[in-house]
Amino acid sequence: MKEYSFFNRDLSWLSFNERVLMEAENEQVPLLERIRFLSIYSSNLDEFYRVRMPVLMAIDNFDENTGLNNNYYKAQFLINQQQQRFGHLLANELLPALKVRNIHWLYNEAIPDQITDELSRIFFNEVLAYIRLYSVAKDEDGFFAENNKLYQAVILSDTVGTERLELITIPSDDLPRLYAVNKGDQKYVVFLDDIIRSNLAYLFPDEKITGVFNIKITRNAELNIKDEIDDLEEDITIALEKELKKRDLGTATRFLCQPGIPLRYLYKIIYALNLTNSSVVEGGYYHNMKDLSNFPLQEAGLNYPKWPSLPNLLLKKEDTLFEQIRKKDLMIHVPYQNYDPILRFFNEAANDSYVEEIYVTLYRVADNSRIVNALMTAAKNGKKVSVMVELKARFDEANNIKWASRMKASGVKIIYSNKELKVHAKVALVKRKIRDQSEYLGLLATGNLNESTARFYTDHILLTANQVMLAELEQLFGFLRKKKKKPLQEDAINFEHLLVAQFNLQAKFIALIDQEIANARQGLPAGMVIKMNNLEERVLISKLYEASNAGVKIQLIIRSVCCLIPGIEGQSENIIVKRIVDRYLEHGRVFLFHNNGAEDVFMGSADWMNRNIYGRIEVCFPIYDQELKIRLIEILNLQLKDTVQAVELNEELQNNYCSGEVQVRSQQAIYDLLKETTVHTIENNAS
Repeated sequence: MKEYSFFNRDLSWLSFNERVLMEAENEQVPLLERIRFLSIYSSNLDEFYRVRMPVLMAIDNFDENTGLNNNYYKAQFLINQQQQRFGHLLANELLPALKVRNIHWLYNEAIPDQITDELSRIFFNEVLAYIRLYSVAKDEDGFFAENNKLYQAVILSDTVGTERLELITIPSDDLPRLYAVNKGDQKYVVFLDDIIRSNLAYLFPDEKITGVFNIKITRNAELNIKDEIDDLEEDITIALEKELKKRDLGTATRFLCQPGIPLRYLYKIIYALNLTNSSVVEGGYYHNMKDLSNFPLQEAGLNYPKWPSLPNLLLKKEDTLFEQIRKKDLMIHVPYQNYDPILRFFNEAANDSYVEEIYVTLYRVADNSRIVNALMTAAKNGKKVSVMVELKARFDEANNIKWASRMKASGVKIIYSNKELKVHAKVALVKRKIRDQSEYLGLLATGNLNESTARFYTDHILLTANQVMLAELEQLFGFLRKKKKKPLQEDAINFEHLLVAQFNLQAKFIALIDQEIANARQGLPAGMVIKMNNLEERVLISKLYEASNAGVKIQLIIRSVCCLIPGIEGQSENIIVKRIVDRYLEHGRVFLFHNNGAEDVFMGSADWMNRNIYGRIEVCFPIYDQELKIRLIEILNLQLKDTVQAVELNEELQNNYCSGEVQVRSQQAIYDLLKETTVHTIENNAS
């Protein structure tokens, strides 16, 4: 087998986060949206330190000459470079640009006299109730800094000069991180940290304050339940709840401190908090900059102009959604089009007299989910409702446990996945009985059944009455009810339409690529367009390399991790990789194979990651309706033509902006395309 080269997964991810930072640096982006991209960058980096940095620190991948872990130190170097750009951008571009608009964001500045009274009022009336003090030297049980919580380290000295360390919580989980105060035409934006800092004399009236420093500790966030549970449903929730309580107690991977802290105080804090094995990172004066997503001001012209979600289904009063699906497949493109048909799908299922059974997979659930409420209503209405709830969805475990408990109390049959096999599929199945004949209606999607994330994640949702494909979906739900680790021989399902990880997904994609290779070798047109969030799995990447070497033209749109190296002679010279970052998060997975002009198009939940291919149940599905297929290809082509928000990844992991004679911003173009389609539909219905 030919030896191929691959990008490191974590360095590739940092390259993606740099692309987010580039959007914050982009002067064409509205000012407050640039601040929002800084918050996204910061949130991403926090997750990297919680999830990926422990892996890099543990991997035995040392350079023989230096004795250092190459990828770990490369990652640290990239992060340091990016953090310097972050600080420069904020201090030298964004803060001055806000001042020009009479918005004074106080960033490491003295509090102006004209607002001290107002900040004092906020401190005593709102903040003080949440303040907790920890005298590290006095606490008999010791102090444990929680994961990603904000603290102020206060160095105090008494009358004889004896110093001690006091820690103060910054209660940003309970209160706004940023406050806006108006004085005439001038608007001030103040950190909660500084409101506390400016009132420290009240908290320590009898001691001298010799230093105040903002700090944060990031801890390993991985959960480990493999050794704690068996396959009983009742045990997995108990084990997960125990592990969630431990999450904030994980090993410290990063100690983030503000610049300029004297070394004697820095070491005092490190030893007091037992942080000697964590990475010490000198960041900005303020941490958890993800909180910038809730910047307290909205100004005309400083945010993206609104794109009202488009109506995508025009039903007459006497029509039902189910009747429309029975006539023709429907596809919803969120967030460009509104989410109402998806909510209506579940609402009709809950109350349709013909519906007997409902099956759903839930991975990430909205905080106040109308979908789940519809499922509970269905159960109360006598429907047999079975819901596969994935309790191991990272950082959504607690929310999913909550909803699973509520659904169970309402009569919903709750299915949990096996401890070693996540269910990441995004599917729902409704089984009706009409005059003794069973009928299926189904929903298959690229993203979660979550009305909250549907407002800013780009996804595609198919509503279909394709009976043979949905019969296969019912068989999959039958397998999920058994909760086995992996499919065994007796679980064999002959999927002819669906592509299901653990069954046939990888083999089917390999066969589709092989067909393109065969066509290219016969001199026939051959090509692929593949859009995913992440590309890591080496068997499939190697097959793409093989296709490139056979002359197949391959266009990839990969938002985040990409371990495939493009443009390498003898490996990938026929492959290009693009990334698109814009106002919406690109999330849809779409797979287009040229097939000598008879295009095969699939959508689904599966990225080509090791976890998706080998450790999850994923579902991809074909698009058979010709009209829907054409529309999806149009959307893909607009993304490939993007010369404004797209970058092309080169063999050095650099993001290079695309160029072209005609400027195309794909998200705007897709919205315009779907808007035009909506207008034509309304006009046709009216005539």
